[in-house]
Amino acid sequence: MSTRERALMSSFRLPPEDRALSPHTGWTRAHWEAVADGLLAAAGRHAGPEHALVDLPGARPSLSGRRSDALEGYARTFLLAALRVAGAGGEDPHGLLPRYAAGLAAGTRTPTAERDLADGDAVSWPRIADRPQALVEAASIAVALRLTRPWLWDRLDEGTRERVRAWLAPGLGPSPVDNNWWLFPAMVGGFLAESGPDPDGRARRALDRGLDRIEQWYLGDGWYTDGRPRAFDHYNGWAFHLYPPLHAHLAGDAALLDTYGGRLASYLAGYAHTFGADGAPVHQGRSLAYRFAAAAPLWAGALTGHTPLSPGTTRRLASGALRYFLDRGALDPDGLLTLGWFGPHPATVQAYSGPASPYWASKGFLGLLLPPDHPVWTAVEEPGPAETADHVVPLPQPGWLIQSTAADGIVRLHNHGSDDQPADRTLPDSPLYARLAHSTVTGPAHGDTPDNHFGLLVDGVLTARGPIRPLGAGDGWAASAHTPRAGGTGLPGVTVTSLVLATGAEELRLHLVTGAAPGTGIRHSGWAAAGGNAHVAAEGPEATAVAVGTDGARLTSTLRGLLGYTSASGSELPGGTALGESAAVPVLAGRTATDGPSLFAAVARLTGTATPPPPPPHLTVDGPRVEVRWPGGGVHRAVLAPDAVTVTR
Repeated sequence: MSTRERALMSSFRLPPEDRALSPHTGWTRAHWEAVADGLLAAAGRHAGPEHALVDLPGARPSLSGRRSDALEGYARTFLLAALRVAGAGGEDPHGLLPRYAAGLAAGTRTPTAERDLADGDAVSWPRIADRPQALVEAASIAVALRLTRPWLWDRLDEGTRERVRAWLAPGLGPSPVDNNWWLFPAMVGGFLAESGPDPDGRARRALDRGLDRIEQWYLGDGWYTDGRPRAFDHYNGWAFHLYPPLHAHLAGDAALLDTYGGRLASYLAGYAHTFGADGAPVHQGRSLAYRFAAAAPLWAGALTGHTPLSPGTTRRLASGALRYFLDRGALDPDGLLTLGWFGPHPATVQAYSGPASPYWASKGFLGLLLPPDHPVWTAVEEPGPAETADHVVPLPQPGWLIQSTAADGIVRLHNHGSDDQPADRTLPDSPLYARLAHSTVTGPAHGDTPDNHFGLLVDGVLTARGPIRPLGAGDGWAASAHTPRAGGTGLPGVTVTSLVLATGAEELRLHLVTGAAPGTGIRHSGWAAAGGNAHVAAEGPEATAVAVGTDGARLTSTLRGLLGYTSASGSELPGGTALGESAAVPVLAGRTATDGPSLFAAVARLTGTATPPPPPPHLTVDGPRVEVRWPGGGVHRAVLAPDAVTVTR
């Protein structure tokens, strides 16, 4: 047991591991309860007068101001407290609910427009009309009140209930943000419609309006886009596949649960493949400081009975995710969640996040609503997909290809469909969305040297990827196209059509460049290996980056040019990534042909084993046709044209 693990057991009073029931993680329901109690105790030490605001320490407030951040501290820890108490059938040995009841009464007594706690009193909540972020917290409060209604709401005096209803009521209006935020008025409406009179039907309309709005973004196979045309990330799991099925479950609405439960089950069939053997979720998308909230849809599937996963696999994946972060420094010395991935990591954090934002990780404790005798707690843990065999799983709706290897438990997400770009304009590339690939053991570089990127050099500046045009995902492949952007503007007439083919731990990356000036410089980078003592070496058409991970494992990233590339090099990344302070990335370079389209091919490999790589695949190119024969057997045949790819096996 490591020093960190011993400290965790001491501060959270964790019980001994149970390797008979949980051979993979050692953790049981008792461990989840102990962690919940420890998180609540640590945050509770920062509660203000009457427990109305929980003002957590932090170097930077969110854009919404410190008072809003302190409401966030109240609301998100209240959600955790509600799951803890409701899951125990109302037993509350730590006296959590009386404190949160006092906070309800005090916070809604005289709501304010003041931003900072230095202004006005130290208990008043910001008004939803003045602080849109308060709508997010209103949803957590509404869900928490719904979960604990017999033990909290029903015992409040009528005056307090009226003030809480009045504070929540503005949250029934249209969402100010056109994405998953529509679910926040819906959750407020679900609680208000259920807990008191709704004479004008506003609460019910808010619920129906929110559910109707997200229906516009449902693409099938369990996948929603988050408002923007190609925005796919963890919000699919901890928003779209949490609030609607949870509402249907709590309301006892069988018809609604059939709809949302069926979608949840479809989603989980692919989502289960995105967890590494070490418990890590894929490091992709925004709000990554929510960390083990990634377990929420796993629990939602078990709670509603809509999951393709066995109880033992569900608990293994969820407990693995929780342990992954707690064992790697997600808590500061005072037991508080930090803004980052392991420890603090400012580059990962969005401007809307404040010190209490990470406590949306509370959603990851949804499993506590399942009674102790539920099979998800009593079944023996079973391995997750990344541990059982090598897999290559296409997810056509988000345009992803999920590749995992059992030898090292690494999961790779090849991204040919998610860019988080708005419909009406183009933003600069986000490292958390725009990369060609993301994984469970790497994080993107946030500086001037992008990893997993293919770009042209225009006046010495590397082009951005910009909006992605997905071209499909299938048996061992995914493809997309984009118009390279220089200085914020797309290059007229230039198209990059990209195809990844995968088998085992091998990736063949093909990029067809059309319309570029002859001799245009090309730069392609691979995986950023981060950890300790990261370094990179290059010889001929191949570059290799190596780092030692936090668990002592050696991580190797290799990029070898097969066609079109003339040299290899590497870059060491100042500041590293969210997964390590030292990082390095392999790089290939080349130039476009003197006439016609230019095809570039490279083999990439990311591995945590010492097994030597196999020989590169045999590549045959005949005009637009490419045949790839893998050394272990198997053939891919592809036809690449501008903005069009077909693949057969």
